[in-house]
Amino acid sequence: MRIFDPVFRLFESWIDPFKSQDTYQPPNRLLAYVWFYVRQAKWPFFALMVLGLVIALIEAAMFSYVGELVDLLTEFEETVGRGSGWQGLMEAYGPPLLKMLFVVALLRLILNVLDSLVEEQTIVPGFFVLMRWQNHKHIIGQSLSFFQNDLSGRVAQKVFQSGMATGDMMIALLQVIWLIAVYSVTTGVILFSLDWQLGAIVAVWVTSILLIARYFVPRVRDHARITAESGSAVTGRMVDAYANIQTVKLYGSEKSEEAGVYEASRNHRDEIIRFTRVLTLLRVTANTANSVALALIGIVIVDMWLNYQTSLGSVAFVLALSLRLRLLLNRLLGNLNGFFRNMGVTQNTMEMVAQPYAIEDAPGAPDFEYRGGRIEFRDVSFDYEKLDGVIEHLNLVVEPGEKIGIVGGSGGGKTTLMHLLMRFFDVDSGAILIDEQDIRSVRQNSLRRQFSFVQQDVQLFNRSVAENIAHGESDFDLERVSRAAELADAHEFIDGLVDSHGRKGYDAHVGERGVKLSGGQRQRIAIARALYRNAPFLVLDEATSHLDSLTEQTIQQNLLKQMSAKNVFLVAHRLSTLSGMDRILVMKDGKIAEQGTHKSLLRAKGQYFELWQKQNF
Repeated sequence: MRIFDPVFRLFESWIDPFKSQDTYQPPNRLLAYVWFYVRQAKWPFFALMVLGLVIALIEAAMFSYVGELVDLLTEFEETVGRGSGWQGLMEAYGPPLLKMLFVVALLRLILNVLDSLVEEQTIVPGFFVLMRWQNHKHIIGQSLSFFQNDLSGRVAQKVFQSGMATGDMMIALLQVIWLIAVYSVTTGVILFSLDWQLGAIVAVWVTSILLIARYFVPRVRDHARITAESGSAVTGRMVDAYANIQTVKLYGSEKSEEAGVYEASRNHRDEIIRFTRVLTLLRVTANTANSVALALIGIVIVDMWLNYQTSLGSVAFVLALSLRLRLLLNRLLGNLNGFFRNMGVTQNTMEMVAQPYAIEDAPGAPDFEYRGGRIEFRDVSFDYEKLDGVIEHLNLVVEPGEKIGIVGGSGGGKTTLMHLLMRFFDVDSGAILIDEQDIRSVRQNSLRRQFSFVQQDVQLFNRSVAENIAHGESDFDLERVSRAAELADAHEFIDGLVDSHGRKGYDAHVGERGVKLSGGQRQRIAIARALYRNAPFLVLDEATSHLDSLTEQTIQQNLLKQMSAKNVFLVAHRLSTLSGMDRILVMKDGKIAEQGTHKSLLRAKGQYFELWQKQNF
């Protein structure tokens, strides 16, 4: 096999699937969407089309050789005789026989080898991966709300299936449909040259197939798209259950989850049935046209032979050519199922992938420039669904290095305020400025690099502990990782970790979303991640809710020590954690109801005082 490696590498390097593009957002129209990706691999697809053309012509020529060979052998027997053997045959008809041998045995082989190399070594590893990669590049840049509104399993499935579905559709178009189209035209021309009646039958035959396709194609495409959507719903429901398997086991809700998957599967099956009924009607109709046309061609060519209008070789040639056309049209029908399924999957994927970004960088936006960390909320309003206000006309100034505590009831706007600060969402009105820079005027990634964010619902990756702590750095410093873990009171339990593959300590993998760890352990790893990043702004949103009071106090002291010159935002229900803050904001109905130090708020005996009383007495 290694002897062929240089040839393989030549074709495998034709498409660079990871080549940088100016934009990764495709158009939201099917043909334009497909062309957006195909144009990046146009020469391999063009080669596939040319090879399909030549192979189709050779396929037709091979059947002309059948008739030519029959006539040649008949003439040879009548003039020279079989007794002269191969020597006599080659002396009489050597050149035409060698030409046939070259086309059938060598040229056809070379073309099919090239066709296989372009498809298997160029398009499959190149184009398939190109689409998946570029779809992922676009999707990963979507706003937080995009992912909140869909199941991660459905999104991942659509991204992964995109390259294969579109690639298979193009391969079927250029290898099967294109070949059959060329072969059909060639067959019609050849038969018309023999007799106009034969040419007319082929013309009517192919036209009837086109009319049948025109009727069925839109219906098949729509059913394929709907079927693909219902299929992704099944996968999404399954992944949702698997991702939350601990909760499923805890509540013994296997039957409930089964019922959800069962309902989605039944709906998917119903859509498949509707789809396959259309496909069956398509195949029955087309096969009827094939059978009638083939019978008519047979009757006409035999009638011509009976009337001495053609030779026996021509009869053999016409029948063989027509039978091959019927086989190819049947092959087309067999491939239409997959072709239109892939078209439906491609359209279904397009509807998700081609969505524009809800939050975009302004054209030519510069990187954020940190100048100390002064933050200003200017008359900021925001709501998620444009129904009930979440943040209403909020004004706030946070000075560099100031430590801010935020409290309030559920739905008061605490977390939303932090999400707006990190530009996970854009404000509806007003502006947020950091160091006199409107956060909408700078690049999102450069802004968010300034934040370390730890939330109650810790998000860990199914990777090693070290990779989770140093997330975002492929070449990380293990000593820094260990130091951050020590400050987060996590080093001791990490040192004792062993996963199912025998990996230990910082090399141990934590499972999907960190399911192998307790809530407190996950939070400590997330805090270690924040300490490792050492960004100018630290946002802690119920970040120590799973920890005991002593551990929480130790970690908080370490955090404040490390962040002494930086801005800290601490969102908490447990008011005792806020006593060391420079200022505490009491949020209610999207507004700042009270603000001040812990002591001044207690003296004011307002809402903060009432919360303190409830927690401590």
